[in-house]
Amino acid sequence: MKLKPFLLKVTFLLLVTSQFSCTEIDSNEPGALVPKTVDQDATLPSISVNGTMLHSETFGNPSNSMVVFLHGGPGADYRSGLNVKQLADNGYFVVFYDQRGAGLSKRHDKNSYSLQLILDDLNAVIEHYKTAPNQKVFLFGHSWGGMLATAFINKNPNKITGAILAEAGGLKWGETKEYLEKTKKIELFSEATNDVLYLDQFLTGTKKQHEVLDYKSAIQSSFSYAGGNVEGIEASSPFWRYGAVSLISLTEVAEKDNFDFTTNLNQFQKKVLILFSENNKAFGSSYAQKQANYFPVHQIIRIDDTGHEMIYFKWNSVYPKVLTYLNSL
Repeated sequence: MKLKPFLLKVTFLLLVTSQFSCTEIDSNEPGALVPKTVDQDATLPSISVNGTMLHSETFGNPSNSMVVFLHGGPGADYRSGLNVKQLADNGYFVVFYDQRGAGLSKRHDKNSYSLQLILDDLNAVIEHYKTAPNQKVFLFGHSWGGMLATAFINKNPNKITGAILAEAGGLKWGETKEYLEKTKKIELFSEATNDVLYLDQFLTGTKKQHEVLDYKSAIQSSFSYAGGNVEGIEASSPFWRYGAVSLISLTEVAEKDNFDFTTNLNQFQKKVLILFSENNKAFGSSYAQKQANYFPVHQIIRIDDTGHEMIYFKWNSVYPKVLTYLNSL
């Protein structure tokens, strides 16, 4: 065993046992392991819609054309997408929100989730911030957020002016499953895997212990940017808090429902911008073209010298492409 990983494990063991074997820290106490959610901290910006509280903030003039950013996951948050707020300097009203049970939004029981509920949340966010019936609304979805944007358009083709899809995982369950199989493989005997599984000796959590589960989910996220990862992710990107239960629940729902978000896309006659990165080996131009073909009017652009987290690591390349697209509509 290499000396550095061994010392790190010993240090971690000492820290964990000292914290969780005594009464000084309660791992289920809000704020002990992970940041508090909006229902636990009144100082956080939030909105109450569709029976939940969502962490949300906006930038720009509320009367301008609206751009709603949809983060990845499920279960991630919008922190790594905050570069998109630059569009407010170009005359757009930019809306961010952590999806139900994710980021700093309120947590819910596992059995309460459904794809329709998440779509209803998005509709409620749009209606909450909309200032006029004819206000233009654009969806900007990254990864799972791109899937969510597509699902919303599929059911509401007349409500949306346009959409930017940055490497949506898949627009049908079969495609999504294939993508996940390419990107989420775990080497069971790797050093990173051992470090993650090591946590289970000290931290356990039921589906109602959101703080513990979210903490463990954050540790496990290191798989996504490990060296040589398939998606070409350069390094870790910032986040507030993962939503473990929302990820588990929505993944199970998606598999059970065997979803297809493409059944009505031929009714959407506005141009859709499809972005893909040069370094994501699981996506590529062929997959981008496959997704684009579901839309009657589309444009495909490759973002060079980056991977799946292009919005954070290569925003200077993404930004002009997105702005040109938005201004065209």
